[in-house]
Amino acid sequence: MSQDIDYGNLMHTAMRGLIKTVLTSVSDNGLPGAHHFFITFDTRQDGVELADWLRERYPEEMTIVMQHWFENLEVGDDGFAITLNFGDAPEPLYIPYSSIKTFVDPSVEFGLRFESPEDEDEIEQLIEESIEVEEEPGHHDAEVVSLDSFRK
Repeated sequence: MSQDIDYGNLMHTAMRGLIKTVLTSVSDNGLPGAHHFFITFDTRQDGVELADWLRERYPEEMTIVMQHWFENLEVGDDGFAITLNFGDAPEPLYIPYSSIKTFVDPSVEFGLRFESPEDEDEIEQLIEESIEVEEEPGHHDAEVVSLDSFRK
């Protein structure tokens, strides 16, 4: 049994919960003011549902915009369904929260980015190197590390 706290997984769960809360509010009340969202997701992820022509056009990832025209927004525990307009053709999508790579609301300069396992390995190595450099023998004070310093 592992004694480690998986902060990365806990943070991703909390961030996905935030997205669910925001989308639930939009589903109930509409988009307030100038708010709008850019949501990038992995189209290869299990559970993603989209038309074959969209999957062919976006075989790895896709960014949708929730702003002027969307309908049928249904928010669930594991993901959300939405109908968007693609060239005057309404298309239903289902996007699991676990497939989301970025969630951005540019109207208030807010954004979330979910690190891939490769990014997490790189961050973990940078943290380990930072601890080795800064740690003095016999001196073990805690140190707060900003994740912004590890962003590309």
